[in-house]
Amino acid sequence: MRGDEADTRLPWRIFWAAFLVRVLYITLAHTFRFRLTDEHFQFGWEAGRIARALATGHGYADPFGNSFLGHTGATAWLPPLYPLLVAGVFKVFGVYTAASAWVLLVINSALSAATVLAIWEIAVRCFSRRNAVWSAWLWALYPAAMQYAVRWIWEMTLTTAIFTWVIVLALRMRDVDRDVIYAAESDPKRTLLWAIFGLLWGAIALANSTLLLFLPVCGLWILMGTWGRPHALRNAVLGGLVFLVSIAPWEARNFNVFHTFIPLRGNLGAEMYMGNGPGSNGFLMTYEHPNESPKQFRLYAELGEVRYVRMRGDLAKAYIRAHPAHFVKDSLKRVYFFWFGVPSVSRWTVEIPRRLNFGFITLAGLMGLGLALHRRIPGAGMMAWAFLLLPVSYYLVTAGARFRHPLEPLMTILGVYLFQSAAPRYRDTKSESGMASPIAR
Repeated sequence: MRGDEADTRLPWRIFWAAFLVRVLYITLAHTFRFRLTDEHFQFGWEAGRIARALATGHGYADPFGNSFLGHTGATAWLPPLYPLLVAGVFKVFGVYTAASAWVLLVINSALSAATVLAIWEIAVRCFSRRNAVWSAWLWALYPAAMQYAVRWIWEMTLTTAIFTWVIVLALRMRDVDRDVIYAAESDPKRTLLWAIFGLLWGAIALANSTLLLFLPVCGLWILMGTWGRPHALRNAVLGGLVFLVSIAPWEARNFNVFHTFIPLRGNLGAEMYMGNGPGSNGFLMTYEHPNESPKQFRLYAELGEVRYVRMRGDLAKAYIRAHPAHFVKDSLKRVYFFWFGVPSVSRWTVEIPRRLNFGFITLAGLMGLGLALHRRIPGAGMMAWAFLLLPVSYYLVTAGARFRHPLEPLMTILGVYLFQSAAPRYRDTKSESGMASPIAR
């Protein structure tokens, strides 16, 4: 990396500020003390239950229920990456202990802070150093950006960090470098970057497979911009093979256990029913979830996971076929919920500011994206595909505020770009002295 020493130190200073703020909040606000109701179910929900089963010698199993209801057997309800992380912490610090909660939230905080470094590089490569400074500090200190890291034992922070670094990697691989700050990669290093690309996408698949809709577009975007380089196709094939190898053990385990192909997670049919079955209105019918419904839990335990999910999926498909207009109406509601927030039963003094904040970030990010596309900013097209594809599954099944989190680093950068474009421009020393590099857009 070339540039002033300050340009290498400042993002790391923001990283440490972000990390320390999050850890202090966790410790002083006691967010690591989860409710004891239903045997700590809010401590990681299904991921926590699976981690408990792993830590206590029952294997990757038992995503629901409690010790009084007994074991329900093997599961593929969730991909394995985050439950395995939780299980590792449980083995060292105890199952459902305050120490384990604190450690897991600190890990979340480190991942959220690492996203600062990715935000910095994306902003510098595509926009400007000034954008990078503002975007990184916003992510470091804005409460909405840190809420999942300091309160939720779930995969959002992990997935967001990996996904944001995938965007960085894609920009590096296409040599997107607006102000010639970063050196172009050598051919041997490009081969390594493709391998890392495949590995990171494998990690995403094993954490939150919903994001995989963007994988083909991201890979093609890189390949189209590097086609004339030596071994471009060979390197892309290598990345694909690394991806397949990284998910192969999980796929083999599922086939060996369930004797059927399960594409990374096995709960789609059940979720489809809870989002689109009789009585659906755009919200997830959690009262039909095995977590909350004793009847559904008994059905799940009696049928086994594969048969239960298939049965619920068949019911959902039949209802959608019989009521297509209802499905479209619910899906349109979920589009709104994804971008402007799911209504809650909170007091209006809490709900109105929350919804305004959520909607403001959406509008700023989308308008910034539109401006970046209009000005042909390098990398803006790839970002637009991410905005287009990542929410699709949620539109069709269920929508929640946390599902937008992987896009929020990009929304932060694009929102800052929008407002900096509207303000008088004070060009930093780099943009005054450096010529923009010719970039394939």
